[in-house]
Amino acid sequence: MNLFKNMMKIGVVTACVTTISATGCFALNPNGHGYGLLKKAREMGYKNVIVMIPDGCDEAVQTAARWYKGEDLQVDKMQNAAVKIHMANSVITGSAAAATAFATSHKTTVRFLGIGPRTDDLLTGFEPTAEPYAPVASILEAAKMKGMATGIAATSRVTHATPAAFACHIDDRGETNKIMEHIVYENIDVVFGGGARHLIPEDETYTTSFGDSWGGKRTDGENLMDVLTERGYQFVDSKEGLETLTSGKVWGLFDDSHMQPDIDRQYFAEHEPALSEMVDKAIELLSQDRDGFFLMVEGSQVDWAGHNNDPIYMITDFIAFDDAVKVACDFAEKDGQTLVLAYPDHNTGGMKIGHYYTDVAYTETTIEDLVDPLKGMKMSANGVVAMMAEDTDAELITSVSENWGLTITQDDVDEIRAYQDDMGQSLSYSMAAVLSKNYTVIGWTTHGHNGETVPVWVYGDDAPVGTIDNTDLALIAADAMGADLDQVTQDLYVEVSTVFDDYELDETDAENPVLIVKGAEMPISKDYMVYNGKTIQMPGLTVYAPMTGKVYISKQAVNMLRRL
Repeated sequence: MNLFKNMMKIGVVTACVTTISATGCFALNPNGHGYGLLKKAREMGYKNVIVMIPDGCDEAVQTAARWYKGEDLQVDKMQNAAVKIHMANSVITGSAAAATAFATSHKTTVRFLGIGPRTDDLLTGFEPTAEPYAPVASILEAAKMKGMATGIAATSRVTHATPAAFACHIDDRGETNKIMEHIVYENIDVVFGGGARHLIPEDETYTTSFGDSWGGKRTDGENLMDVLTERGYQFVDSKEGLETLTSGKVWGLFDDSHMQPDIDRQYFAEHEPALSEMVDKAIELLSQDRDGFFLMVEGSQVDWAGHNNDPIYMITDFIAFDDAVKVACDFAEKDGQTLVLAYPDHNTGGMKIGHYYTDVAYTETTIEDLVDPLKGMKMSANGVVAMMAEDTDAELITSVSENWGLTITQDDVDEIRAYQDDMGQSLSYSMAAVLSKNYTVIGWTTHGHNGETVPVWVYGDDAPVGTIDNTDLALIAADAMGADLDQVTQDLYVEVSTVFDDYELDETDAENPVLIVKGAEMPISKDYMVYNGKTIQMPGLTVYAPMTGKVYISKQAVNMLRRL
């Protein structure tokens, strides 16, 4: 389906991007400016697609970040619309289900990644568009099938919900080791983020280029670092290593778990690159592919800051994300063949400028009222707590003074301790929530997610019309690449029992099950079959759905097995 035809269908006819001016935009205005270029884009489509997700935020965070920075953000300059974000079983979505929606065009159940929803707790009136627990292809997989280069960059572990949904088909986002296996065997060209421990067996360690030792978490005995080496990947673990890369396939994991918040990096992990630096390098490497590229980028920790009710963490991580968006848009401006879509998966924390304690004088709120308390905050609340020598009231008062620039009282500390006890939250959560209330004009509604619509920002200068669904974002990206997601699903995920009567799932090794058909062995969560001692690579993963007992393989694998 043509990108623009699909946009007309869903009511966002102007959500297109290419460039003809110094601003890197063209306008689809009533005066007709840009219509010739639109015709060309319809005929040619896009060579590259960049999807960028600031996990867990909305326009309130965008607004606060703008005031804090003192100037317009990159996303302020982009066309925008609203996006509905409910999942199959709740009006408030989880990250895995949200990412599945905009990666595959199918809504699913909480914690599910890249598979259809269960059916026992669907929202009233909701009709699933995918079979329960069955894998559905992502736009990253569609790009691979078209011969495009692919990449992922995130500030979380790369196994976290949002990046995982583009590369995995699993019914629990907590299956981190299995998720890492899926990502490795998806053969993604560039992978940047954290989570190296899930490449390494639990009885082994990896010594970094900067002298740290990272212990492994894998319990299946497999060393996926060795697999990456065998498949020709470079591996880097630092900003310095990142800067040396000039070409080729690469994994860059800069922490054994999650990377540091952007504001904390200078104190706790100077070796880590910023998200904008990862995006810049990913584009440099991926753009060398003459067939184009697909890149998924996540500013992962905006969400965690919202969970934490930490205003400075949330604002600075959003600005770091915005810096990465600028890198992508600058490339798109020069390239002229790149679509940039940026959107949150949901809001988190319910940040608002103004709360109950500012009600009396809310119309007298100054820029200084909003910004000055934030300017004294040098690190996240997690960082403030990490700087405490011990968990005492005196240490808390001192660390807040030194690292947040606030002179808090014993009454504040007592309120923080009471919040810890009453809400069952950590010290950093409690500190951030209480001090936001007592010393800033920023309010919060929850430590969880919110259910309202979120924005989508598109590289261009004419606002899309109306409200779309998060599943439409996957269709827009797929159309931009000239891909049909339903067809890719049919090509990659054929249910084995529908084509073969005689097959076996060998679960002798529970962590490494193997599908056996006609003597050929296809390890679950991997992309190859072994027959007569020969290893043959397949275009997609062999996927097992434990809840249904079904196994899925590619159409190419089916055809090969039929010839045996």
